[in-house]
Amino acid sequence: MTLQRRKVLLSAGALISLPSWAQSYPSQPIKLIMPFAPGTASEAALRILLDKLSENLKQPIVLENRAGAGSTLGTEQGARAPGDGHTIIATYNSSIAPGSLLYPKLGYDPIRDFKHIALIGVFPQFMVVRTDHPAKTVQDFIAMVRAKPGTVNYSSAGVGTSGFLAAELLKQSLKLDMVHVPYKGPAPAMTDMLGGRLDMVMTSSAASLVAAGKVRILAATSEKRVSVYPDVPTLAEVAPGVQAVSWVGMSVPASTPAAITQRLEREILSLLNEPSMRARLSDPAYGMTLMPLGSERFLEFIQNELKLWAPVIKAGNIQIS
Repeated sequence: MTLQRRKVLLSAGALISLPSWAQSYPSQPIKLIMPFAPGTASEAALRILLDKLSENLKQPIVLENRAGAGSTLGTEQGARAPGDGHTIIATYNSSIAPGSLLYPKLGYDPIRDFKHIALIGVFPQFMVVRTDHPAKTVQDFIAMVRAKPGTVNYSSAGVGTSGFLAAELLKQSLKLDMVHVPYKGPAPAMTDMLGGRLDMVMTSSAASLVAAGKVRILAATSEKRVSVYPDVPTLAEVAPGVQAVSWVGMSVPASTPAAITQRLEREILSLLNEPSMRARLSDPAYGMTLMPLGSERFLEFIQNELKLWAPVIKAGNIQIS
């Protein structure tokens, strides 16, 4: 047998054996690392998806909350897990892109240390004011900032979050001077805004207060108008290019074999395209706009986020120690 013929036969054997090997996965319960504390809207949405994914894979999927360091702690632990497909990481903008740009010392590379399987959805931020605030439109608010530089304030979920970055991009694009007031969470910020101590809050969850008539949404930070608020303009309509969303996807350690990542990608995308699943995940309570992307387009999405935010973060000298 010639060497060339032996190589051909070995290659053919590999192609034949790979699908059968892949079909044996998963062989034990799967762990999904959630890098936040329990109770987030995205976790509630993910649990719906995981229940069905568990059925299809015929193995339990156990969600483990590993919060800390702005979601980078659990993400780093996931990157260092065995690449056997039995550890999946819920990846977010805060830990991958642009979040990875904010930490001078990060224990992982957002591209090199993962195989990013699928993007699930995005969470637009909303520019919210109390209903009796003098700014009735986003144009009114911008005019107010220009008329009183350095005095109009706002809050977000924290430095480096998509709400904060959207406001930072707006400031840089229109050369606005407004003051960011950090809070430990959105609830106390909303309380102070309703009490008149804050002018505006960037938040992803304002549905209940909007329904109660306590706040008004001036703009959304998404690329397109949000379907549940069709009359609310996007920031990009006023300041082209100003957009920022939180996002959630699923990734695995970089050492995970292609056959396993392809199986997971296929299963996840199939679920995300089921009408019943889309209807459940599109519930306004989760605040998520579904945006299912496979591995190649998800990676492009992440790379574009890094390119978009790198100059903004550098210009604003924004870092998280």
